Amino acid sequence: MSSLAWLMPAGSRDRAIGNYYQEQTIIAIVDDDESVCHAIKGLVRSLGMEADTFASGQEFIGFIEAMPSRRFNCVILDVQMPGLNGLDVQERLKRLGNRFPIIFLTAHDEVSARERALAAGAVAFLRKPFAAELLIKTLRAAVKLDANA
Repeated sequence: MSSLAWLMPAGSRDRAIGNYYQEQTIIAIVDDDESVCHAIKGLVRSLGMEADTFASGQEFIGFIEAMPSRRFNCVILDVQMPGLNGLDVQERLKRLGNRFPIIFLTAHDEVSARERALAAGAVAFLRKPFAAELLIKTLRAAVKLDANA
């Protein structure tokens, strides 16, 4: 048995969300570093979840505005990106009425940014580089929170 088997979602965990029926756990990954998106997407998929990647905060918010029925079970969000940064994305999501669990990632752990993110409801604030196991545990907890919401 794989050491990650205990982290796999039980069954398909079907969810009805509004008029949109979702059978799969879907994670949004928003980071301007393509290699980070690629690595996290591979990790997410190894857990039996799906992942959509976005290269900027603007791209992600544009997608959410264009596809309001699309439901993410968690958003993994870089803090520092050109244009709309991660904290701005979090704020915009709230204004749009989206309460996705958010896991922030950052290469520069600024206390004020961490405090602002967590005060606004982020489930975690992780510093890059991080251990895969830490992201897995954090992601699993965030998805569980979403399932209970």
